[in-house]
Amino acid sequence: MNQGKESRGVKDRGQDSGVPAPCETCPVHHAANLKKLGVDMADWDFVVALAGNPNTGKSTVFNALTGLRQHTGNWPGKTVTRAEGGMEYGGYGFKLVDLPGTYSLLATSLDEEIARDFILFGRPDVTVVMVDATRLERNLNLVLQVLEITNRVVVCLNLMDEAERHGLRVDHRRLARDLGVPVVPTVARYDKGLDDLLDAIHDVATGQAVGKPYHVHYDQPQVDRAVSRLEQRVQAVFPDVPNAKWVALRLLDGDERIIEAVEEGELGDLQYGEGMRVEEPATAS
Repeated sequence: MNQGKESRGVKDRGQDSGVPAPCETCPVHHAANLKKLGVDMADWDFVVALAGNPNTGKSTVFNALTGLRQHTGNWPGKTVTRAEGGMEYGGYGFKLVDLPGTYSLLATSLDEEIARDFILFGRPDVTVVMVDATRLERNLNLVLQVLEITNRVVVCLNLMDEAERHGLRVDHRRLARDLGVPVVPTVARYDKGLDDLLDAIHDVATGQAVGKPYHVHYDQPQVDRAVSRLEQRVQAVFPDVPNAKWVALRLLDGDERIIEAVEEGELGDLQYGEGMRVEEPATAS
């Protein structure tokens, strides 16, 4: 189970595989911002963020996918530990970054701030949100917050065996339709569903699967009007920002980090990142 690439193999990209030619695949991650966050993408094609509430099996999935090809350190300028590792799949090199376990992205704690900043400013090619199938109501709060930032999301519906043991039946196909992004049921500790998870990560990273995420609607007309007006102003200044509504919400909430990003023009760099293309599948080293 914990052999990373070796236990999964490398999914070959042949003429009939349906995988786009490498020159047609453009990663969306922001390499310069990732480097500031301590993640070097020089030898990798795509970066995958693993997010989730504590105790959802995030570390189990991370260990299963990366095996021994991982290392730990601290986030730059922080005392919070960061784990990252690598794998190859579908002929591409993926760097996985295990974000701190958190219940939300409202940046009221250091862990929330790190996870939020990585997803927003690093612009990972895929964000996998781990969800406990026995506690969907609590866990979907984080999923909805991530979907406000990016559509490049895969929901990993873990602990399906525990859900069944408690008499809970989760329709993952219906959940995928409702959320507008892939949802993959897994039992990570027994290595069940991880191949399907890899397929979903690969398809989102390479653009074969494009999310159309559900966004929360507010019942108060005053809030909707305020968000709409501020969203239009954000778009006028930063026309290419991919998540103007979420930025507007955070500005209304007085989020100091987002206010700083607006004042310094940092949001203007988020749409295309480095704009780099994959010329050939990189070999992770």
